[in-house]
Amino acid sequence: MEKILSKPAAAPEASAATAPSGRQVGAPELRRVLLATGIGHFVEWFDFGLYGTLAFIIGQQFFHAGDPQSGLLMAFAVFGAGFIMRPLGGLWFGSLGDRIGRKRVLSTVILLTSVSTFVIGVLPTWHQAGTLATVLLVLARLTQGFAAGGESAGATTFLAEYAPDRRRGFFTCWVDNFGFMAFVAGSGLVLLMTATLGDEAMHNWGWRIPFLIAGPLGLVGLWLRTNLEDTPVFKAIEQSGEVEKNPLRTALRSEWRALLFCVGFVAIKAVGHWVLQAFMPSYLIQNLNYSKIASYSITTTGLLAIAILVPVMGLLSDKYGRKPLMLAGCGGFILLTWPALVWMSQGDVASALMAMLVLGVCIAAFDGACSAAMAELFPTRIRYGGMSVAYNLTVAFFGGITPWFSSWLIQSTGSNVAPAFYVMGAALITFVTILKARETAGTPLRHR
Repeated sequence: MEKILSKPAAAPEASAATAPSGRQVGAPELRRVLLATGIGHFVEWFDFGLYGTLAFIIGQQFFHAGDPQSGLLMAFAVFGAGFIMRPLGGLWFGSLGDRIGRKRVLSTVILLTSVSTFVIGVLPTWHQAGTLATVLLVLARLTQGFAAGGESAGATTFLAEYAPDRRRGFFTCWVDNFGFMAFVAGSGLVLLMTATLGDEAMHNWGWRIPFLIAGPLGLVGLWLRTNLEDTPVFKAIEQSGEVEKNPLRTALRSEWRALLFCVGFVAIKAVGHWVLQAFMPSYLIQNLNYSKIASYSITTTGLLAIAILVPVMGLLSDKYGRKPLMLAGCGGFILLTWPALVWMSQGDVASALMAMLVLGVCIAAFDGACSAAMAELFPTRIRYGGMSVAYNLTVAFFGGITPWFSSWLIQSTGSNVAPAFYVMGAALITFVTILKARETAGTPLRHR
């Protein structure tokens, strides 16, 4: 792709914006779309992320392991199994989203995720049902992963197609904001319950409560999404009879460059997210010997800081471009991940928190620009499907193995900072990809 780095023009007034279809979208409608999409995304990732937060307990409840580290590795292996299904979910839901509409698919996704998460909360444990308990847990995680394959790309597509051209970075970055807020809520809830109930009660029955909350939360998210209208862009191509009948085939035939760029963008996004969201709690407890209260406090505070920073970075990406923000995030991971993990290893809570915040700034800078950059790669008729395939294949390969591979690196090398090199490698892949990409901030979405 041609290298173009231009400074976008100033953002238009928020009172009214012109959607890519030409229809005027007022500020009240934009706020309603943003809130409903964001809350639905919150519910989706609150459900999906609980497993990573509670992996230490799940490893002891569902696996017959000789030691806690082996149980944790088994739990993370099942965590990764859910990611195996994400490309299949991306293929299925992405194609549906380009053929029947974004809204209907996103409603189905949240229902499927909430049900499978609720089921985990009522499963028997290994001590109650033996191997059957492990099999049922795997099936629930596979269902979660299949549903998650349609979520991130769908929510990003939905917001991108409603957003004004020169505010697309700000609007789409709320996908990541609500995602991190979901992990904050999940981690915060586990922290509160651990402090209130104590370790014994949490291990015996308290761990089930966050999963059971998925039921009512899912109903709220489903109601919000079913009460939205589909995007003006999709409705326009639907009315004109230009809906793509085979979006995935078209993407592979004519948009393979966009697919490759999207894969490169997502490498560090997948690794960075799942290191901070899923691997970090158990890493602090199991490998660095922090207490559960300290671990959950560090991760909850760090994720909250990321959620606050992401919209700020989205605004900056609209003003200065996607590439500078994404390059800064990647460069930060390359230079600072190893020192941050060394800092965490000192055993001091304040130092560990500062290290978490340093890595959090890196992922916030990247996420503030990345969602819009991905959406801007694809034309409307194949945007949902093209992004779903590229995004979920990369997340499955890089993100799904992140907690397990990071734990394995520590066990194999005997070094608590070994995972840093995996993060740095993923960041380098994305850094090179961004250098080759063209700047798209402020430009209209492509329709053909």
